[in-house]
Amino acid sequence: MRRDDSGQTTVLIVGLAVVLLMAVGVVVDATAAYLHRQGLTNVADGAALAGADAGSRNEAVLYGEGIGEAERLAQARAVAQAAVAEHLRSTGAHADYPGLRVSVGFDPARDSVVVTVRAPLELPLTVPGSPERASVSARSSATVQLD
Repeated sequence: MRRDDSGQTTVLIVGLAVVLLMAVGVVVDATAAYLHRQGLTNVADGAALAGADAGSRNEAVLYGEGIGEAERLAQARAVAQAAVAEHLRSTGAHADYPGLRVSVGFDPARDSVVVTVRAPLELPLTVPGSPERASVSARSSATVQLD
């Protein structure tokens, strides 16, 4: 008795099309996340540079003017945070990246400002079983050395 194989090709083509569409969805979402991270990296770089530059222009932070190391570090943090906030406001980063969260730190060993930014991303295509939103972050640090 001979088996009839008709219709098997259709199942194979439909299965391959489903796999191909899922692969396209993954590639599109990965590209969107990569581009979002690149933009956030630019935001973090600019903010870290603004914070470090502000600290280098503030003589009280640089020379201490008779204050102890803890007070100098607190002043450096405050100056850096204010400069980062001003930079983000002036560049419109919060409008470009809705939900943007910023963390400003200070590395006393390197005298560097460390900025971490995080923003949600609505994924353009969703693969069944994957999340519709992702959180993307970037970190940058900057140091201004005076000679």
